[in-house]
Amino acid sequence: MKKYGINTIAVQAGWDPKNGESRNTPIVQSTTFKYETSEAMGDLFDLKTSGYFYTRLANPTNDCAAKRICDMEGGVGAMLTSSGQAANFFAVFNICEAGDHFIASSAIYGGTFNLFVWTMKKMGIECTIVDPEISYEELCSKFKPNTKCVFGETIANPALVVLDFDKFVKAAHEHGVPMIVDNTFATPVNCRPFEFGVDIVTHSTTKYIDGHGVAVGGCIVDSGNFEWSKYADKFPGLCTPDESYHGLTYTESFGKAAYITKCTTHLMRDLGSIQSPQNAFYINMSLESLPLRMEKHCSNALEIAKWLSKNPKVAWVRYPGLEGDKYYDLAKKYMPNGTCGVISFGMKGGRDASAEVMNHLQLACIVTHVADARTCVLHPASHTHRQMNDAQLAEAGILPELIRLSVGLENPEDIIADLEQAIDKVN
Repeated sequence: MKKYGINTIAVQAGWDPKNGESRNTPIVQSTTFKYETSEAMGDLFDLKTSGYFYTRLANPTNDCAAKRICDMEGGVGAMLTSSGQAANFFAVFNICEAGDHFIASSAIYGGTFNLFVWTMKKMGIECTIVDPEISYEELCSKFKPNTKCVFGETIANPALVVLDFDKFVKAAHEHGVPMIVDNTFATPVNCRPFEFGVDIVTHSTTKYIDGHGVAVGGCIVDSGNFEWSKYADKFPGLCTPDESYHGLTYTESFGKAAYITKCTTHLMRDLGSIQSPQNAFYINMSLESLPLRMEKHCSNALEIAKWLSKNPKVAWVRYPGLEGDKYYDLAKKYMPNGTCGVISFGMKGGRDASAEVMNHLQLACIVTHVADARTCVLHPASHTHRQMNDAQLAEAGILPELIRLSVGLENPEDIIADLEQAIDKVN
């Protein structure tokens, strides 16, 4: 559906009902699927034909949601995972193994940082963390012969750093590796990273794509643009026979869809982090309104960011859509129609004052969640990023007083009134 606009794709893509079929995407709540012959089932296991045989690998409801996200991003294939964390892990692990190395921006979600720096280290995979504002020359110096990919976030959670795609993509491609970007905060409505040379996109569908706080999930989208065969020595998993599938070679058998096919048939087969069909159904429904919701999230957030920037008790405000913000120009370059609905700000009274503001809020609630229809707040240094030490927090752009404000779809004047009464109570 690439010939259509993003609103049309959001509403129409993924499910094309035939005569007499359900207009809405059905929930195929089944673990397994019937076939008439043993040969037909065997061909599925050999990847000679496409189809469904066990929901741990694929399910029709999931594929509808994945196809819709894929079309919105402009990719060649996509798969759903049980969470955004699983999506980021699979995206990297699909091309990295023990003894390999990859590079990641420091301005990423705390859970992703822990996964890359600590958990994957136990698997023998090394991650070098770099400042997103690193010079191109210094970034190039971080590559090693065993480097397999570069990872970043379009808009970092919660530092709201906008990634300079041009710099990171150029460095990745110069060294023969793909660029992977988590596009959760911007969504494909506000940013399509493939148009800037990114090769693989991930999402926590739990956030704006769901948008209602009901379904945990993730997604990986493959652009189909990276030339794996050109660097066959770096990516043997894609370019040499897979003995677990009778010697099949993914690049030869699946072409542009080699990466996403291996991710589905290999990692999902063995590790299992599939999204439930019920959650995929929720995502399908939510995607229909995503463009409208993102427009409202962004307009609300901009109005509130402007108000916060003028409040005498507020020390600083970060919002890429706010003129004068450090990342305003990059945001306009990569996201001309808006960024996201998340604002970071800090109180002049420091960490204690920020915590006090949060405790006085009445409309906005303190939750771990973000990117919801309802306004919510979080103190990352105490919550999502509490495993980081002070140096790591600083490197990730997270100050002790930082409040992450996820602006919802309420009337902006009501959100401002709630913030005002809470801030007024702080000495």
